[in-house]
Amino acid sequence: MIEHFTPREIEAMRPAGQFVGQALSTLRDEVGVGTNLLEIDARATELIAAAGATSCYVDYHPSFGAMPFGKVICTSVNDGALHGLPHDYTLQDGDLLSLDFAVSINGWVADSAVSFVVGEASRADLQLIETTERALEAGIAALQPGGRLFDVSAAIGEVCRGAGYGVNLQFGGHGVGRTMHGDPHVPNDGRPGRGLRLQPGLVIAIEPWLMATTDEIYTDADGWTLRSADGSRAAHSEHTVALTADGPLVLTDRT
Repeated sequence: MIEHFTPREIEAMRPAGQFVGQALSTLRDEVGVGTNLLEIDARATELIAAAGATSCYVDYHPSFGAMPFGKVICTSVNDGALHGLPHDYTLQDGDLLSLDFAVSINGWVADSAVSFVVGEASRADLQLIETTERALEAGIAALQPGGRLFDVSAAIGEVCRGAGYGVNLQFGGHGVGRTMHGDPHVPNDGRPGRGLRLQPGLVIAIEPWLMATTDEIYTDADGWTLRSADGSRAAHSEHTVALTADGPLVLTDRT
């Protein structure tokens, strides 16, 4: 079921969005060469506790996961595209890291992701990350009252394909509200003018993600991490966005 929320309910979502945005900024500033993925998860756990928030990931067990996730943040490294399960790995110079984080505060959920390179970055990695960020901005700009859901998808796909990347449609954006994953599904490519009529009150996570030289994935032996089929690098950008009568409102803004 697709939910629409009142202006007061959207306002009540702000604390969760602000916390998620701030937490990702904090983690990005603190993570560096030599940081272990388990240290990132421990630090995120501390931030959650200090904010009185609740993790959306620890007990999360959808059909595509081998078991409950068991951690509070996704840490996808290099060819890890999505759902990276934190494990005993120490980040090396040049690693591409994606952090995906979702919590609930006062019963309202926010979900966001950011990708960056630890240490010295290659031009190819920076271009990959920058493309996901531009695609995210384009998708947010296309979320307008009276439009169609696939206007958002088409805007994302145009940026990604225009930069020479393939687009995987198995995983994409989704509704957000009282739960982390709800309707509608928001694919990262599509034909404009189709899909759900966009009305104020819709809250969705918009999340373009790309792999450098493939659009196919496989599931790692850990039962969670989705990796590029050819071992190429991956990047992921995401915001929780509410549609208001005045246009899109980014709830997880990191600025």
